[in-house]
Amino acid sequence: MNLIGNLIWLIFGGFISAMAYVFGGFVLCITIIGIPFGLQCFKLAGFVAWPFGSKIVYANNGGGCLQTIGNIIWLFSGGCCAALSHFVFGCLLFITIIGIPFARKHFQLIELSMLPFGKKIVSA
Repeated sequence: MNLIGNLIWLIFGGFISAMAYVFGGFVLCITIIGIPFGLQCFKLAGFVAWPFGSKIVYANNGGGCLQTIGNIIWLFSGGCCAALSHFVFGCLLFITIIGIPFARKHFQLIELSMLPFGKKIVSA
């Protein structure tokens, strides 16, 4: 069932969204300062490409205040816009019965796209 959900997701916008995150990751990795943020874009791209069968968990890697600072910088430099777009698409997909599973994935993406540092994606 996860494969079918992922294929439908890819066909109807998931591929384009994943490529946008990959492009953003490459642009951010050009500079040394942007590498941590670029890596977060790649993490988002992986989840956007195959969201069914994966879940977001908090990573206990001891990042401490650096994770908090990274999340604050991320939040004010594009995280709010990405989270808002996932919220809008999630609300639009909730209108139809068939779109409810996809809306739920968009709502999971809100959390990850708003504060990506300190989270990792694992198979469900």
